[in-house]
Amino acid sequence: MGRGKIEIKKIENLNSKQVTFSKRQNGLLKKAKELSILCDAEVGVIIFSSSGKVYQWSSTSIEYTLSRYSKGMEEDHSQEHPFDEQQVEKLQGIEVNTMKQEYLRLHTAYIVQLIYPSQKRFPYESHIT
Repeated sequence: MGRGKIEIKKIENLNSKQVTFSKRQNGLLKKAKELSILCDAEVGVIIFSSSGKVYQWSSTSIEYTLSRYSKGMEEDHSQEHPFDEQQVEKLQGIEVNTMKQEYLRLHTAYIVQLIYPSQKRFPYESHIT
């Protein structure tokens, strides 16, 4: 007997939302690992929770995967749009750097929160956020 279908809509109950997030996050990461193993694919997943925590998994390093993504996007854009190579490199570099900076900012804030869970604000928080 199969599972019943659920209506896909925002979960309002905080406890139910957290349980669903945890289960679906684990399921998504499991599928990413399986895809990587079964198909010998390079897979990277970055998840930002509603509380700002960052979760990641990559079959290689996330930085390497983002770099390959950037290069792939650069090739796609050069075929679709007759941009100058320097323009494409500049745009792609900004996009990847922005993603890396956001990841590092959230990861740092998460680590600080783990180390100092009772503090709400930190003197250097303006540099993190």
